[in-house]
Amino acid sequence: MTKTILITGATDGIGRETAKSLAALGHTILLHGRNAAKLATVEQELTTGSGQVGSFVADLSNMAEVLALAKAVAAQNPKLDVLINNAGVFKTTNPITPDGLDVRFVVNAIAPYLLTQKLMPLLNPSSRVVNVSSAAQSPVNLKALAGRVKIAQDFSAYAQSKLALTMWSRVLALKPNNPVIVAVNPGSMLGSKMVKQAFGVPGGDLRIGADILTRAVLADDFATASGKYFDNDSGQFAPPHGDALDAQKCEAVVSTIESIFRGSRDD
Repeated sequence: MTKTILITGATDGIGRETAKSLAALGHTILLHGRNAAKLATVEQELTTGSGQVGSFVADLSNMAEVLALAKAVAAQNPKLDVLINNAGVFKTTNPITPDGLDVRFVVNAIAPYLLTQKLMPLLNPSSRVVNVSSAAQSPVNLKALAGRVKIAQDFSAYAQSKLALTMWSRVLALKPNNPVIVAVNPGSMLGSKMVKQAFGVPGGDLRIGADILTRAVLADDFATASGKYFDNDSGQFAPPHGDALDAQKCEAVVSTIESIFRGSRDD
C-alpha cells in the first residue's frame, strides 16, 4: 500500500536521499524546503519515479510560516500517513529570530512540535511521525528554549534542541489515539551540508541515514515502537539521554514549547 509522506528539509542531505528512496518505491512524497528553486529541482528529480510528488515552501524559523505550511498540506491532502520532521540547523549567522528565540531550538524542536500538532487531524493511530534526532543530546535549559537566555556555543544549542525534540516525542507518543511517534538518530557525522559546515569534514554516506528513515516509515518493528528512540550508530532501539526518560522533565519541555507558540495557534 502506498503512503502519503511529508518530509521537511527535503532539499538537501538525508531528507533529500530519503525522499528519493521513498519516491522510488512509489509513495506520494510531499517535499518541504525553504528555498523555492532548490525545492523545484528536487521535485523535478523525483517526478521521474512512479509516485506522485508535491512541494511546499516555508521557513520553519517563522511560526506563521509553519502554520501556513500545515494549512497548505491539509488543503491538498485529506490524510497523511507519515510525517518526517527532518529539517534542522546547527549553525547560522543570525541565531536569534525576530521573536527573540534561538533558531536552533525553533527549527529543530519547536516548529516540528507545532507542525505535528497542526497536522494531527490528518493523521491516525496507524500513521507515523518520525523525528530526526541526534546522538548529540544535552540537558535542556528551559530559559534558553523560551528565548530568555542566549546560548553562545552552536553545539550546545543544537544538542539541547535535539534532546527537546526527543523529549516531546515521548510525551506525544503517550497521548491516546495519537500516531506512532519515534525519535531517530540517523547516524553520526553523515555527509550532510550541516555536518560539512559545522565540522569541516565530508562525512559518511547519506544513504545510511536515508535507509534507517525509510525503515522507520515502513518496517513493522517501528509500528510498535511509539515513544522509543532508535540509535543508528548502534543499529538498535536504545535509551536516549536520561532526561528523556524523566516524565516530569519531558512535560516541562512540552509546557515551555506550548507557552511559546500559544499566540500562534489562531487560524
